[in-house]
Amino acid sequence: MTEAITATPGTRVVNGRQVPEPGTWAIDPSHASFEFVARHLMAKVRGSFPGVSGVATVAEVPEESTLEIEIDTTTIDTKDPNRDAHLRSNDFFSVEDHPTISFRSTAVRPDEGENEWKVDGDLTIKGVTRPVTVDVEFLGAGIDPWGNQRIGFSGVVPEVNREDWGLTWNAALETGGFLLSRSVRLEIEAELIKK
Repeated sequence: MTEAITATPGTRVVNGRQVPEPGTWAIDPSHASFEFVARHLMAKVRGSFPGVSGVATVAEVPEESTLEIEIDTTTIDTKDPNRDAHLRSNDFFSVEDHPTISFRSTAVRPDEGENEWKVDGDLTIKGVTRPVTVDVEFLGAGIDPWGNQRIGFSGVVPEVNREDWGLTWNAALETGGFLLSRSVRLEIEAELIKK
């Protein structure tokens, strides 16, 4: 037996998939998390960028929707002030010359699960633009206690090579290998408010 998908407030059903209502949805920075995970020696280290803004424009045809995100690189936070200062330096993000990271979608397409999508786009870091694909899960919609319509998404880019964007600093280890992994995982959690 198959259950019918029904729309909740702020959503509609298109081709058997629950999707957000058309319109402009702005990222709520106080309910968003833009993080990266990289290996340092044997452990994984997590960092975040609290300073984020962005807009999803949901079209009548979901595949025609767009997403634009701006991240303030000066807000990088890895819970270690010395490491954060190093990451802001020219060895990594060069925040004085490149104060933002941006993402601009180029395509939106359904993925295998009924709430899963692929969002292709251009990621720009330190003036270098490269294509990435974000695996996105639509988490649903609701009305908050103040009457705002909200939608939620989770996203992940399982692996990017940081060196593709000129983030090449590393240190060789006496035992062989390097201090930092080239491979980085990107993770996104976000609520958006309808404008």
